[in-house]
Amino acid sequence: MPTVNQTEPEATNKSLEMGIEGNIRDLNRAGDEMAANTLATLLRRVYETSQCEIDNLIGELRGLREKLETDCDHLESDIAEYAKLSEGVVQLTATISHSVEILPKASHVSQ
Repeated sequence: MPTVNQTEPEATNKSLEMGIEGNIRDLNRAGDEMAANTLATLLRRVYETSQCEIDNLIGELRGLREKLETDCDHLESDIAEYAKLSEGVVQLTATISHSVEILPKASHVSQ
């Protein structure tokens, strides 16, 4: 019976070794899954942060575009007003010039 006793510890040791190896494989698998989940979570955060920044930039660009359009409208209005005033100055200058031409003639006639 000593032979049986010797095989029992060997069998127990083998069984323990197999159990430990199985646990190590399970831990490795669990570690791989945790690493994959952590990486997936990290990538999701990077994606969401990047997407948020892009959306903010798009919003800022739209705001700048609206400001540019508003400024352009104001400039067009100001240019039209300037052209109108400039035309008035030209007409006024022509009237004054004509009046200045007539003054010497009028003074000769009245003398």
